[in-house]
Amino acid sequence: MTDVFLMQEAIAEASKALALQEVPVGCVVLHIPTDEIIGRGHNRRESDADPTAHAEIVAMRQAAAALGTWRLHECAIAVTLEPCPMCAGAIVGARMRRLIYGCDDPKAGAIRTLYKICDDSRLNHIVEISAGILADECAELLRDFFRTQRAAGKK
Repeated sequence: MTDVFLMQEAIAEASKALALQEVPVGCVVLHIPTDEIIGRGHNRRESDADPTAHAEIVAMRQAAAALGTWRLHECAIAVTLEPCPMCAGAIVGARMRRLIYGCDDPKAGAIRTLYKICDDSRLNHIVEISAGILADECAELLRDFFRTQRAAGKK
């Protein structure tokens, strides 16, 4: 599957978050050998009252359950927004082979904006990174969401 196709799938997940009035971030996990999406997730922090329910964590939990292991070294993860430090750490900890993401996150980005967790040579694993895939579409989802929230006097 192409990076663009995976990002389109992640954007579809972000739309599910939007329908729940969650920050619209979506994610999918691809099992590279089978070319099959084995994990899907969207932000659920508000819905689940769980600070760890970021799209990446939700999708990685589903992928690990599908494979029966926490080692996701044969997987690629595609997410609409640059992962935060928690999610970047989880991606490294899971030994993900690739990370594909849409737009940068100037407030919490831990891949290249504020930190470089996924390719830090001091850590025990390096993740291949592809950034900026459908970045404008991903950013627009977030801009629209926060514009609406501000207009409603929220967040």
